[in-house]
Amino acid sequence: MIVIETEQDTDGRWIAEVPDLPGVMVYSEDHDGAIARAKAMALRIIAERLENGEEVPDLESLFATHA
Repeated sequence: MIVIETEQDTDGRWIAEVPDLPGVMVYSEDHDGAIARAKAMALRIIAERLENGEEVPDLESLFATHA
């Protein structure tokens, strides 16, 4: 399972991060947008790792969202 953590910044933007995938941290004007961007970036990184034969997180239950 890939966990997405979200938090609202002091400037009002939303931050979404995937702690298990270093480098996956995105900003958006709204909560849903931040989650969507984090999912897209996580999928890109997972695809790249699969192509390179690298280890990937458990994909059985792909995403969970935590605020």
